[in-house]
Amino acid sequence: MGDVVNGKNLIPESFPGASVDLAAQIGMLWDLIKAPLIVPLLQLAVYICLAMTVMLFVERLYMGIVIILVKIFWKKPDKRYNWEPIREDLEIGNSAFPMVLIQIPMFNEKEVYKISIGAACNLSWPSDRLVIQVLDDSTDFVIKDMIEKECQRWASKGVNIRYQIRETRGGYKAGALKEGLKHDYVKDCDYVTIFDADFRPEPDFLRRAIPFLEFNPQIALVQARWRFVNSDECLLTRMQEMSLDYHFTVEQEVGSATHAFFGFNGTGGVWRIAAINEAGGWKDRTTVEDMDLAVRAGLKGWKFVYLGDLQVKSELPSTFKAFRYQQHRWSCGPANLFRKMVMEIVKNKKVTLWKKVYVIYSFFFVRKIIAHMVTFFFFCVVLPLTILVPEVEVPIWGAIYIPCIITTLNSVGTPRSIHLLFYWILFENVMSLHRTKATFIGLLDAKRSNEWVVTEKLGDALKNNKTAAKSAPKKFKFNIGDRIHLTELGFAVFLFFTGCYDFMYGKHNYFIYIFLQTITFLIVGFGYVGTIVPSS
Repeated sequence: MGDVVNGKNLIPESFPGASVDLAAQIGMLWDLIKAPLIVPLLQLAVYICLAMTVMLFVERLYMGIVIILVKIFWKKPDKRYNWEPIREDLEIGNSAFPMVLIQIPMFNEKEVYKISIGAACNLSWPSDRLVIQVLDDSTDFVIKDMIEKECQRWASKGVNIRYQIRETRGGYKAGALKEGLKHDYVKDCDYVTIFDADFRPEPDFLRRAIPFLEFNPQIALVQARWRFVNSDECLLTRMQEMSLDYHFTVEQEVGSATHAFFGFNGTGGVWRIAAINEAGGWKDRTTVEDMDLAVRAGLKGWKFVYLGDLQVKSELPSTFKAFRYQQHRWSCGPANLFRKMVMEIVKNKKVTLWKKVYVIYSFFFVRKIIAHMVTFFFFCVVLPLTILVPEVEVPIWGAIYIPCIITTLNSVGTPRSIHLLFYWILFENVMSLHRTKATFIGLLDAKRSNEWVVTEKLGDALKNNKTAAKSAPKKFKFNIGDRIHLTELGFAVFLFFTGCYDFMYGKHNYFIYIFLQTITFLIVGFGYVGTIVPSS
């Protein structure tokens, strides 16, 4: 049993091309710098990771307690606020219904455009009080023509639907939404509902959401919960469902109940147009234009309502490539927004000090920054390194007990997937690598901080491809750029080395976790995660 790392441990005595002298020199160099440099730095890293772990634990515990209190004691939103159904008035007819604008931003949405347009056109709302706006930024002229013809088809049925295009994609989604509000026919609209191209609301969506805005002038936003039509498609979609269900079941619910504030999810919500205008409109300075608008509106004193029982069906990205791009945007954007707005939040005089602390510390710092960093640095870097430097101890409460409690609290959103919890932890650790990288890019406002890649939606394309594949000869096309991920493979090698060392010389039995984490990095590194779409 060796209790220190030296050259003999790291390099075998008989290594082709290397002499014993070289091994001895490396060992001497390691021993020379370890005590004065490596040990103190690693110990400091452990302390920082433990501090971040405690911060995340307290945040999760707080939200867990609050959500229990909300479910038991809080009144439901329709009891906390004025709510009553809007009905047709015999004297004024449909004028009792406010004018509502539906915005559907699209970009080359070949597989799903019919779904969202059809669902919007079938909403139960007087046709003369509803305007549907399809904001098409597609660059594929064939797809543009298909979307335009679909709009014309619904228009021929008497639906007030407008097909809008722009000369450039300036501002991406934020630019399209902002441009859409400038049209003259929008001036009569009081509220705007946003649905991404893969969203399919139920017909009664507006009848359940609009009364909160109509009868409560202090409310700016009503956010619905997402439900996923393809959550059982593959293991990747099940992992996403677990993460997003916690976000909606706990984070959004707690924010709505305690501070009437949370981040707009970008789709499946209804905004008061006056609140958008007062907050300064849509801005494209980050990749999270939805969160940007929500924070600015919240700082103006507007309230938000989250409706957990108002659900909208949507689609999860089922290919790993699409998922990675989405996670980059969702991790980089909030960090970049935090960098740009933190002083604005501090100087704001319209909201209470408690709400400022909540937005800066809880909403941004812990959830959007700390949560990513501690997962990656602690469990994928620092903890494995302590195996090689046994002088640095990690207390068992920080390495095992608290992380287990945090994980258990995270699982409450999706009870049906509780048996996948351990693999979800391993997968989240892998994804924390990308989220941490994206978070630093956002904090530093680096080159990729405003990178916007539209999340690919497959719709029924996968089913159609499978059907066609049965009658067509099989073709195998290996795209190494999409399948091989060198960063993940590099971490797999590093973890495998530390796991082997712990198995031979360690005393904490971390190798059990480390080998499982190595396998997960290898699975992701070789591209065997998510749906693999057959080449056409």
